[in-house]
Amino acid sequence: MNVLIKSATIVDKNSPFHLQKKDLLIENNKFVKIGNGLKCPKNFKQIELKDLYISNGWFDSSVSLGEPGFEERETLDNGLDVAAKSGFTDIALNSNSQPLVDSKTSVSYLIHQSKYKATNLHPIASLTKKSKGVEMAELFDLKSSGAIAFGDYNLPVANENLLKIALLYAQNFDGLVLSFPHNKNIAGEGIANEGENSTRLGIKGIPNLAEELQISRDLFLLEYTGGKLHIPTISTAKSVELIRVAKQKKLHVTCSVSAHHLTLTDDELEGFNGNVKVIPPLRTKKDTEALVAGVLDGSIDCITSDHNPIDIEHKKVEFDRAKYGTIGLESLFGSLSNIFDIETIVDLLTTKPRRVFGLKTNCIEEGNEAAISLFTNTETRVFSEKEILSTSKNSLFLGKKIKGKVYGIYANHELVLNEASLNL
Repeated sequence: MNVLIKSATIVDKNSPFHLQKKDLLIENNKFVKIGNGLKCPKNFKQIELKDLYISNGWFDSSVSLGEPGFEERETLDNGLDVAAKSGFTDIALNSNSQPLVDSKTSVSYLIHQSKYKATNLHPIASLTKKSKGVEMAELFDLKSSGAIAFGDYNLPVANENLLKIALLYAQNFDGLVLSFPHNKNIAGEGIANEGENSTRLGIKGIPNLAEELQISRDLFLLEYTGGKLHIPTISTAKSVELIRVAKQKKLHVTCSVSAHHLTLTDDELEGFNGNVKVIPPLRTKKDTEALVAGVLDGSIDCITSDHNPIDIEHKKVEFDRAKYGTIGLESLFGSLSNIFDIETIVDLLTTKPRRVFGLKTNCIEEGNEAAISLFTNTETRVFSEKEILSTSKNSLFLGKKIKGKVYGIYANHELVLNEASLNL
């Protein structure tokens, strides 16, 4: 589709048009003209939206869908549409399906199924066979098939020697290893943050130590082996400090944080709503403040939705029986707009995560490929279920104030607009 986008403020530090309001003519998936007062050619679609901003296409580094195996939670087709309407031109898909993404066939299947969608799907393959943590998967074959990283989703690597070998082996083909920061022995039967709220409510707690001990171990291993390590979804103040010090030592470590760990605390446990049961658990105000500071000083490399659809049968139950996970694609930008400016958000959803996962970054300039997100950061409202496009509705941001909205994306010759946002 060929389009003319009118009066859009461009957010791209590498573009000569950064923070300038321009018209953009896109033909055959490329910017052919960027300027003022451009006329819409015949057979082009003109896009003119209120307080419109555009940036390079956003990338979410931790997304789970249901298919294959859990289509009742979410299908690939609808999940990729949700991602597009939430502003994402690219997502990294976790190995959180049945079967798991631990073979060349499963990687190829995912890439093939997403081939003609506006949003690009990049598989994260399992680090170990069947994600059991016993035997390393065929990492080189998985990388050759299109996997961008290796990690057992929300499962720690308990075997230190296995992680050591993986970090050593992956260096042969510049592979990125993920290690989920959770020590099961320390966490025990805990299901929420160990602290005042869990004690008062009678909920078994997961201490910060369960995360921090695992990160300390992984950083010691990384210092010994070299290689590239990514620690997904950290949640404590001490975790930020551990990674900050490791980066000062020039270790090749990166990390992410979820939007909900930046903006919500374990005060949400009041009411025992299964939607707020996530792993790692929501922590305290002190932790959220340290995480925000870590984002701003560069200790944290990227922000993710950690989108994980869970069907109602596994969420609307007693809190201790509910499955971990929240959806987050639809609310990510709005929740971040409450605490960061637009330039910071764009950087954390484009340049930084793409660099971590080895994806190319475009520049909004004439002659370049067009892969852009369309959004505005005006107006504050309460996030409601009518804005949820996912099949599963397990959002912990329901009833929370968010700022701005996403109009959609243009990528892969397609314009995808979010009708729900347009009608707000």
